[in-house]
Amino acid sequence: MASYPQTIWRSPTGEVVACVEKNKVLSENMEEIRQICQDALEDAVLMGCDEQQFRAVLTDLVKALKNPYSARD
Repeated sequence: MASYPQTIWRSPTGEVVACVEKNKVLSENMEEIRQICQDALEDAVLMGCDEQQFRAVLTDLVKALKNPYSARD
């Protein structure tokens, strides 16, 4: 498993999210997402798909996520 630096999460105003439990949940979520994306990439490549296209589709998927709590909606 690849190692990556721990993220310092910030609020919309730039304050550090210091709650240990919040950081634990965020870290666990990111690891789950990383593993699902890794598995999907491996499946795509094994089935003959272009790696760069797959990565572009993942990028588009993330960009299309909607914030249900946004005040702008």
